[in-house]
Amino acid sequence: MRNFDSLSEREVLALAIGMEEQDSRVYGDYADGLKEQYPASAEVFERMREQEVGHRQRLTELYRQKFGEHIPLIRREDIKGFVRRRPLWMMRPLGLDAVRKQAASMEAEVQRFYAAAAKRSTDVSVRGLLNDLAEEERSHERLAEELEQKTLTPDVRANEDETNRRLFLLQVVQPGLAGLMDGSVSTLAPVFAAAFATKESWFAFTVGLAASVGAGISMGFAEALSDDGSLTGRGRPIIRGIICGLMTALGGIGHTLPFLIRQFYVATAVAAVVVVAELITISWIRYRYMDTPFLSAAFQVVVGGALVFVAGILIGIS
Repeated sequence: MRNFDSLSEREVLALAIGMEEQDSRVYGDYADGLKEQYPASAEVFERMREQEVGHRQRLTELYRQKFGEHIPLIRREDIKGFVRRRPLWMMRPLGLDAVRKQAASMEAEVQRFYAAAAKRSTDVSVRGLLNDLAEEERSHERLAEELEQKTLTPDVRANEDETNRRLFLLQVVQPGLAGLMDGSVSTLAPVFAAAFATKESWFAFTVGLAASVGAGISMGFAEALSDDGSLTGRGRPIIRGIICGLMTALGGIGHTLPFLIRQFYVATAVAAVVVVAELITISWIRYRYMDTPFLSAAFQVVVGGALVFVAGILIGIS
């Protein structure tokens, strides 16, 4: 990688042209990725794409006047000091807040580049254009806000926020909650059955750990293979599977860890307290995100958990 200070004026212009080309494509990708669910925000990014295209044209015209037709390929990833950006495919499905933050970061980085490049330039016309572009990039944030105010009316913003909330529920909360419930409830029986059958904390811990990891793998694959998200809007299967699997394992490991305590009855008492905390947490998540009345959610979860808990103890002592 080269240092920015080592670039010639010709190379600085070539780098700027490449940056504007890349950024215009990024904004175009944002607009394309958001247009189905966030059409108003997609329009904002389309306007920003058009501005970046205009910047590139101005830079290209000046470059041709100064240095001819051939523009060398110099990319920001070849120069030290630029922020490494995540490829767009790693951000899908596009989250509205994440995209807006990324765009703000892009504008700030480009503005700093133009300001630094203008200070180094010895050519009056090149320095003038770079200063103009630095000022325009500085004003882009205000422009984006103005575009949002014109395009994203309160009703439109409320609709997009509600869409964002629904996607978060479908892609994160639902698979995570399903995994947490399964891990917390389904592993109760084997853990406490093993505990009361052997009266040994370590044996209960190994059974609980095996049950938690096995349930996490099983639930993760089941969730990932349930649908590809193309029609349901539930997002990428692999992400849902990872969320569901991790939360399943977490739900089982929570009341398994107390059995690392050597004193069996102390470990059992602590595990029972953890079980109550897990069931309350699940009830609160259902109340907070699934619009289920808290008492109703608590009754459903606690009754199911209690039945499995008692079943495990009865099996263990039989």
